[in-house]
Amino acid sequence: MPISGELDTAEELRTAATSGFMALSGQPDGPPLCPAGFGRGLDEVVASIARWSAETGAVVEVDWPELVTVRAALLGLRRRGRVSPNGTCRLLAGPDGFMALNLPRPDDLAAVGAIVEGDAVADPWEAVERALARSSVTDVVARARLVGVPATPLGQGEPGASPWSVGRCWPRAHRRAIAELRIVDLSSMWAGPLAATLLARAGGGVVKVETTSRPDGARAVPGLYRALHDDDQPVVVVDIDTLEGRRQLGRLVNEADVVIESSRRRALEQLGCGPDDVEARPGRVWVSVTGYGREAPGRHWVAFGDDAAVAGGLVAWEDESHPVFCGDAVADPLSGMMAAAAAFEALATGGGVVLDVSMQACARSLAPPAAVASAAAERDTGGWYVTVGGNRVSVRDRAAEAQLPR
Repeated sequence: MPISGELDTAEELRTAATSGFMALSGQPDGPPLCPAGFGRGLDEVVASIARWSAETGAVVEVDWPELVTVRAALLGLRRRGRVSPNGTCRLLAGPDGFMALNLPRPDDLAAVGAIVEGDAVADPWEAVERALARSSVTDVVARARLVGVPATPLGQGEPGASPWSVGRCWPRAHRRAIAELRIVDLSSMWAGPLAATLLARAGGGVVKVETTSRPDGARAVPGLYRALHDDDQPVVVVDIDTLEGRRQLGRLVNEADVVIESSRRRALEQLGCGPDDVEARPGRVWVSVTGYGREAPGRHWVAFGDDAAVAGGLVAWEDESHPVFCGDAVADPLSGMMAAAAAFEALATGGGVVLDVSMQACARSLAPPAAVASAAAERDTGGWYVTVGGNRVSVRDRAAEAQLPR
């Protein structure tokens, strides 16, 4: 489902403007931007979800403009140029290109000294910029990854690459209705739970599994958590620091027809609960959503939605040499939708597979193949707008809407 890189439909521009997505892309005082092909690519993803979900259960219709802007609307986020809308990730220029560095956790901030090979001053970003001035993107990214901090050069991966790979692990099975299947969701945050939610919409019963030591981080944004989980969804909490907790986790995974997880590969392997460890089950579909895939070299690299998008080259361009962030953590909802599309297709064709869904590859599949200036909005006294079919279409700002009195 890679796209051609051309903004060739008026509807693509209209959707980007009216969804609020454009308002999240560009400089804070500059025009909202729309990367070429983004909307058309997602139209193809949701069409695939509708087609394959109908083969195993109810047809799932996906409102992708809502999904890619929902968190920004809840948190009141806006475009900030080379700073991600939530403020934790930055696009930085080095002598050998651009890179993204994300510092969303206290441990990431504490690791800046190791990344810059010196003392981190009061402003960690200043320290990183100084390191880039005397080093390179390649070196800074390598040091960040070594200490588990999400970082990436801009635009890794081959244009046209598939968002996921398929590995055969178990025998195929006769197709069954999704309502008959045991679905276990071990994932957290956004992409994995979104895939589970879409399977549930087709009629699947999803059991969510959390650990006592690491509850789902999406709970910090209650509105997003509610959007991804039904109020009556079963939740099982296991203590993986105990033998009984690990046994309980093993039983859940062994009995599952569908497993969704978003851990780095070694995490489940250490618990004896990876796809190579569980009992054979014909038709099982294992959905693994990670930053860079299950195989080397990226199997140990950390990623979040903003930096994973940059890794795939999914950015907006003010011109051919000035990239800015595209949307809010956009690789997360993209990966969730693509993981669901892959899972529905696998279930409809007999399963027995591990689906290796890479957030970087998902972003790459929707990124323009070259640095091409993005379509830009215009401004008049009424605000930002785009022209579609000779008519002016206002650029929606969902953050501003959220602040209006109700």
